[in-house]
Amino acid sequence: MNGQPTAQARTDARIHDLLDEATAEHPDAAAVADATGRWTYRELTAWSHAADAWLQAQGIGHGDRVLVQLASTRELVALLYGAARRGAVLVPVNTGMKDYHLRAVVENSEPSLVVVDGAAVSRVSALAGQVTVLGLDEVWPAVTDLRDKEARGDGAPVHADDLAVLVYTSGSTAAPKAVVCPHGRMVFATEAINLELGYRPDDVVFCRFPISWDYGLYKVLLTAAGRSEIVLADGESDLVLLRRIRETGATVVPIVPSLATMICALAEREPRQDSTVRMFTNTGAALPKPTADGLRTAFPGSEVVIQFGQTECKRVSVLPPDQQDARPESVGRPLPGTRAFTVDDDGNTLGPWQTGEIVVEGPHVMPGYWRAPEQTARAFRPSPDGGLRLHTGDFGHVDEDGYLYYEGRRDDMFKHKGVRMSTTEIEAAATDVPGVRAAAVLPPAPGRDLAVFAEGGIDPHVLLRELSLRLEPAKVPGVSRVVDELPLTAHGKHDRKQLLSLLEGTTP
Repeated sequence: MNGQPTAQARTDARIHDLLDEATAEHPDAAAVADATGRWTYRELTAWSHAADAWLQAQGIGHGDRVLVQLASTRELVALLYGAARRGAVLVPVNTGMKDYHLRAVVENSEPSLVVVDGAAVSRVSALAGQVTVLGLDEVWPAVTDLRDKEARGDGAPVHADDLAVLVYTSGSTAAPKAVVCPHGRMVFATEAINLELGYRPDDVVFCRFPISWDYGLYKVLLTAAGRSEIVLADGESDLVLLRRIRETGATVVPIVPSLATMICALAEREPRQDSTVRMFTNTGAALPKPTADGLRTAFPGSEVVIQFGQTECKRVSVLPPDQQDARPESVGRPLPGTRAFTVDDDGNTLGPWQTGEIVVEGPHVMPGYWRAPEQTARAFRPSPDGGLRLHTGDFGHVDEDGYLYYEGRRDDMFKHKGVRMSTTEIEAAATDVPGVRAAAVLPPAPGRDLAVFAEGGIDPHVLLRELSLRLEPAKVPGVSRVVDELPLTAHGKHDRKQLLSLLEGTTP
């Protein structure tokens, strides 16, 4: 990962091309494993063709949406690739999504077919209207029969510009919002990321995240691009997490800060062991330095790679490990073949070290949001070269070498006592305090002071005193709370609504 890669990611491929190319090169190598077994690339390809044939038999055609609310298993991976071959659009939703939001997603995506866990068929049917809802326990025997017959779909044309997936995000809007993800842009993002991360045929990627989240979804594609194996561990118990990383021979472990904290806590309770892990890749939120150091200690020889991104372009930047000491506050350089810069309120490009909104250009910028023209127009704007610019809503700056520095979301930035600041910088200062595993900050509001929440073993007053040694006076919170565990969203980010409830004393 020294120097900017010179290879190019493609824009003209389909996501199932990644699978087919891996199968052509390494047909008998392990491709995907879950709690019940493992498939080789040859087997996964055969299952994906059977899934394609099954979807065709259900009347699914080009552009039809297929909504799946399933655990992340081998079967779901086969359905992902099978839908891609069919030219259908997969709509993966989290198994924990409540009926209130699921109904809205069904109304918004208008699927032609819904596949769920068998026990959920009657419940989901009640909210899906006239849409056919099938249980996986009913679907898979039929797919298996087609697999035994070596069935394939009719080979209808699928193009790089065709939609492959709708990814519903957990943004701040009340209505569901799906990022439109065409084949070619997904393949470009996958291959550009892999030019930086360098997945290898001998890698085993231990994926704790559901395929309904783009972090998990792209791990499926990245392992195909790298001819690697993915271990789907979304359903694994927290208590066996460390043991499973070791048992599977994992070499790459994608993390978010909350997962990293858990891994470190588990590792502290056991004698240090030899490790096969060579790389942790972080995204979702800033990883506190003590946590990154804890991972390196628990897994000798491993690197911790910092990444920054949004579903709307998948990944913005990656920080090579050899730059982490020189640029400890950076979230990396833009992916190969892409550009990231900052603009002022009038859209003018800013120079190095000038704070503004982060804007991204490149073939990885998705076309917009599904059936949301106003939101699309705000975030996805024309660029001078005829492509698209993604206005991220994130603020930061770049240095003279083009490395990006994240300062916070628009919603995270605020003025307090006349000083402009962000929750991110205060949280970073809090996690620098000994005894603090993780921290979250709530901006001030009418009748409510700036508040910090800390997870760990520290007195609230000591935390404020320590923060006063690290921050200018206006940035020191007026309220401090210490909790056993910070509430998180399904994507591992701070759950601000629950924090506010804790602050106001409306939860136990």
